Amino acid sequence: MNALQRYHASNLPELMEKISKNSIGLDDYFTNFFSSDFPSTNYPPYNLIQLNNHESKLEIALAGFKENELQVFTEFGKLFVEGRKEESKDDGTFVHKGLAQRSFKRVWTVSDDTKVGSVKFEDGLLTVELKKIVPEHHARKEYL
Repeated sequence: MNALQRYHASNLPELMEKISKNSIGLDDYFTNFFSSDFPSTNYPPYNLIQLNNHESKLEIALAGFKENELQVFTEFGKLFVEGRKEESKDDGTFVHKGLAQRSFKRVWTVSDDTKVGSVKFEDGLLTVELKKIVPEHHARKEYL
């Protein structure tokens, strides 16, 4: 019988204690996995597209934002995308406000073997290319 088959949702804390007790260097990983420093939100909407085994693309819909109102950066293994929108002083009253043009901060954890490629903002769509770093000895080589 496989040792992991003994564990169910009811005794998950026991399993996690055994894993963390017998692991080296995974303390931060488990801490970050089970607790989030940032509030979870669905705004702005995004797509994460897997192009192939070593390339992905993150598309974020940012209708109404200008490029100078956006900031994209990485720090401590996280990809940050922030949008700062100032309140507009429109004289009119909204009958319906369907575009949520508000400031936001989204954070994604990026693995150590992933780097951010190009970042483009065009027609209200922010595109971030993510590339997996493949060591030379793991890269595909054609000999014949």
